[in-house]
Order: sequence, then structure tokens, then C-alpha cells
Amino acid sequence: MDMGILNGIGNFFGLDIGTSAIRLVELRPSPKGPQLVNYALVPIDSKLMLSDSPADRNKVALIIKQLVQQAKPSTKNVAVNLPSSRVFTTIVDMDKLAPDELAKSIKYQADTLIPTPLESSKLDWALLGASPVDQNKVEVLVSSINNSYIETTLDLLENIGLNVIAFEPEAIALSRALVPFNELKPQIILDIGAISSDLVISMNGGPRLIRSIPIGNEALLRSVSENLNVDLNQAQQFIFKFGLMKDKVEGQVYNSLLLAAENLFAEIEKSIKFFQNRYKNVPLEKFYVTGSASSIPEFPLFIANKFGIKVEIGNAWSNIAIPENKRNDLMAVSNQFAVAAGLAERNQ
Repeated sequence: MDMGILNGIGNFFGLDIGTSAIRLVELRPSPKGPQLVNYALVPIDSKLMLSDSPADRNKVALIIKQLVQQAKPSTKNVAVNLPSSRVFTTIVDMDKLAPDELAKSIKYQADTLIPTPLESSKLDWALLGASPVDQNKVEVLVSSINNSYIETTLDLLENIGLNVIAFEPEAIALSRALVPFNELKPQIILDIGAISSDLVISMNGGPRLIRSIPIGNEALLRSVSENLNVDLNQAQQFIFKFGLMKDKVEGQVYNSLLLAAENLFAEIEKSIKFFQNRYKNVPLEKFYVTGSASSIPEFPLFIANKFGIKVEIGNAWSNIAIPENKRNDLMAVSNQFAVAAGLAERNQ
């Protein structure tokens, strides 16, 4: 486990319950902006995380409890991620109304806006601003998630003594962590996780497009394993040593990775076209990559060349003051902490 670094007082901490790891970040206000107080990570088996059996849920609860006990955050209050694969998110154009009337209108139209029945879903929305396609309308981000997922996660965390003060979609936390606070121009974020990848386009301080693409690190591993006839451990070593280097291992790793990533690139291309059709003459400024996307050799460069957008490795600590004597350690794990950091940055 990668453990905390300072003692401090905060109102809550961010808890990212991921598919392959659980991560914790605690911040406190300082004159230099939010200051890192505590961070921790523990790997977890993705099969355990994806299981719905009570026994496996209890194992997950125990792992989270042990992580919190070892990290010793200064509070039991926690902001928790909602996986993008579980959250339905869309942007709609609606009539300009007073906030209470807008809320009523969204609820009234919920059956046409979200894929699940309103009575079994938690519905949330945020006003983004003027619509880019109709000057008489406003742009609204609408999100929904099945109540049962919220209730199950809430029970799990409350049973180990934590007090959940907020649930937040991963995509919003990612955007908050990786995009500078004062950046208003469009930025695209790609986070490759274990099972799926998050794609977010952020503009004017908030997301304008959110996608969960069902292609992740495990799909890349399987492709390399099958095509090179090696086990998954060897496949992982090949991916993170050679990545998209054409001249290594006779290009076999390169070709196998591209084979698995073709659909991912196609979905990215579709998303960029959708954004550019909606927001005319607004070029994408930068492409942030994090998770496995930033760790695979030559992958960021491949993205830059393919989409013609400047690529930057996402830094989870970009808006956070971190201790100089821990800088190297923190930068080494930065690509794993964006969601947890973004959750901790709420209200900062």
C-alpha cells in the first residue's frame, strides 16, 4: 500500500472505488490552493469488484476498511466515485426557465431523457449555459444512475463506519483534477481503466461530452496474449515495455495493441466529430491521457499523430500543492489518482 504523507484536518476525503484498485486522497485548504494531506492505494482483483455476491461485497468492504485504517484520514466523511459504466449522462437543450421550473421540466421529461424508469433511478442535472444550437434555449447536463447501485454502495461504506457526503460521476472528477482550474478552452481526456475507458470533453469549467467505452486494459492484454501466444503476465510486460514501438519484437506488440485499440480510436473519433458538429469553430485545445493510456510507450504520441491534437500526460496533482520531498513518488503514481484527487477537490 502507498500511504499518507502528512497529518492534517479536512472536511472529507475522496474515495475512488475502481475496478483494479481502491484509492484515497485527502486535501486541506492552503494559501497555495488545495494541499495534499493524505493519499493511499491498494490493488484489488477486478473479478472481486465486478461480483454482486454478498460474500465478495464483504471482502471489498474489508479491503476498504483496512485501507482507511492504515491511511488514517482526519475524517470519516467521504466523497465517492460513480463509475462511468454505471452512469447515464447526456446533454440536452431546454427552454430558458427559472431553476425550480427547469427542475420540474427535467423531471417531467425524464422518461424521454434517461433509459431507466425515474422511480428506480437517481436523477441529477446541472445548468451549463446558453445552448450552442438555439439562442432561446439553455444547455443542461443530465445524469442518472440506478438507485440499487447507490444503495448497495452506501450500505457497504456506512457499515464500515464511513459517512458518504457525496457521490460523483468519475468523468466530472477526472475533468476537475486534470484540467487547470482557470482553463475554459475545450480539452479532451482519455482514461484507460481495467475494463473500460472514460472519454470526457471539458469546456468552460465543465464536461460537454462524457462517454464510457467498453474497451480497457484487459482487452489490450488479451489481444497481446492471444496474438503472441504468451500468458497475461508476459503480455503485460510486453505492453508496458514495448507499447506502440513499431521496431520492437518485429512489430508484434504494436500490431496486437492496434488490433484491440481500433474500436477505441473509432469511438474517440466519433466523439470528436459529435463535439465539433455541436460546437462550431471551437477547436479542441489539448488531449490529456491518464491511466494505462499514459503508461503505454508511444501511446500518447500515437494519439497526437492520429487526431492532430497536442497531447499531455494527465497529472492528478496539477491543481494541488504537493510536498517537494515527495514529488518524485507522487508523480510516479499520478496517472492512478486522477479520480480520487478530483473527488477530494470538490468545494476547494
